[in-house]
Amino acid sequence: MERYRNDAQQRILKEVLVLFGHVIHGLPPSVLAREVACSAAVMTGDLANLRLAGLVEKDEKTGHFRLTQRLPQQCFKVLAEIDAAERQLDQVKKRFTCNPG
Repeated sequence: MERYRNDAQQRILKEVLVLFGHVIHGLPPSVLAREVACSAAVMTGDLANLRLAGLVEKDEKTGHFRLTQRLPQQCFKVLAEIDAAERQLDQVKKRFTCNPG
């Protein structure tokens, strides 16, 4: 697996994970760069790519970057799938525990 490692991809994933902890106010690029241990120039490029992908937005008042709704909305899909699996499991439990007659 290590042969497929790409440092730029790993860094951008770390940036997204850090931003999940700051969805309201976001972070300035300098803080985000420090969190993932990269230069300001690298962070500028990463944020530009995240914006192009529609994953982050810039608060023009503060200059902070935060996640758009695109990724956090995926959490609802996960919860919906878990709920569906729980309903299915409940049906199986009922089938095996109900007195047939």
